[in-house]
Amino acid sequence: MRSTRRGFLGGFLIGAAATPLILAAPGLALANAPGDRRFVFIVLRGAMDGLHAVIPLGDRDYAAARGGLAMTASNTTNLNGFFALHPALAPLKPLYDKHEFLVVHAVASPYRDRSHFDGQDVLESGATRPHLLNDGWVNRTLKAIDAGHSTGLAVSQGIPLAIRGAVPVNSWSPSPLPGLAPDTIERIRALYADDKQFGLAFEEGVQGETFVANTLSDDGMMAGQHGQNAQNGQKQKRSQFAALAEATGKLLAAPDGPRIAVMEALGWDTHVGQGLDKGRMADALTQLGDGIAAMAQAMGPAWNKTVVVAASEFGRTVAMNGTNGTDHGTATAVLIAGGAVAGGRVVAKWPGLSRGNLYQARDLMPTTDLRAVMKGLLRDHLGVPDTALANAVFPNSATVTPMGGLVRV
Repeated sequence: MRSTRRGFLGGFLIGAAATPLILAAPGLALANAPGDRRFVFIVLRGAMDGLHAVIPLGDRDYAAARGGLAMTASNTTNLNGFFALHPALAPLKPLYDKHEFLVVHAVASPYRDRSHFDGQDVLESGATRPHLLNDGWVNRTLKAIDAGHSTGLAVSQGIPLAIRGAVPVNSWSPSPLPGLAPDTIERIRALYADDKQFGLAFEEGVQGETFVANTLSDDGMMAGQHGQNAQNGQKQKRSQFAALAEATGKLLAAPDGPRIAVMEALGWDTHVGQGLDKGRMADALTQLGDGIAAMAQAMGPAWNKTVVVAASEFGRTVAMNGTNGTDHGTATAVLIAGGAVAGGRVVAKWPGLSRGNLYQARDLMPTTDLRAVMKGLLRDHLGVPDTALANAVFPNSATVTPMGGLVRV
């Protein structure tokens, strides 16, 4: 179900028949929502090079290991004397200084075989291996906290695996489709008046349209009017993600809006022309940094009770390949922002970048299980019980201890 201020109902009519479970509109009452706390999971599709996003300048082997991709102190932003931030993530430095942004480095899921499709499946399902589960850990989190069907939001044209499952969720994304005239809406309402399924679905669609119209400003952002520079496709992508993140923040901040959302950011598969402070990687980092900063501003006071976590299916090789890029790797960095975050630091059991310390002599060695990070956030921010985390949200993870201290409890 796709919606805009003008096109919500058009998208509803397309989506209702194809996905009958996704009927709830974002503006319905949040009877069982997780209080007033918000949680956003951003899937970084394509394998983000964590060594390029959050740079271990203090590692004595860094420059030699990275070769032509090595950054320097002059073109990075110092964080703690050992790690530095890529300049494209400069919008996140003020959040870091306010202790609202932190990084967990050298992180990986249980997956090790470097396939994008399988890696993303494990990242989103929360399973120990690919294609073991058909639902996602975010949806199972909704079930664990007994959240209402208005609580979860997929900010996407489809429903990402991470939030797909037994708990019905909302789907929303901007669309250039024209809206329906009021008299057309009334005729459709009369048509479905005696149909229990589609009549209810249509009424919820109308409520959703009202919610979106009242929550999002009519500045062209939600009608595909942003990023009109056709000569600069990457600039368009960046502005689109920032606008989408801003809109997501407004929806989450609304008193009757959703509380848990999943977003997607693309452009991380940097086999060719990765670049240093400019290039494909810098472009992807810019859209992410601008997006998170825009979301923080849009949420206003609600940001103080929000956690945003951005994670990728795996990292990339330490050494540069023959096409000035990097290949599929293992460990990477997880970026966590929000007013509820205990930030201003980089958390890492740093393995080192000497060849003998690399995973399979090529990748950043994973020293932290991604599930430990997620379990710590869900337990301490949303109140998910340890037993539910170990058995339901992340099955067969009892030996993975939730990482504490990531949020302000």
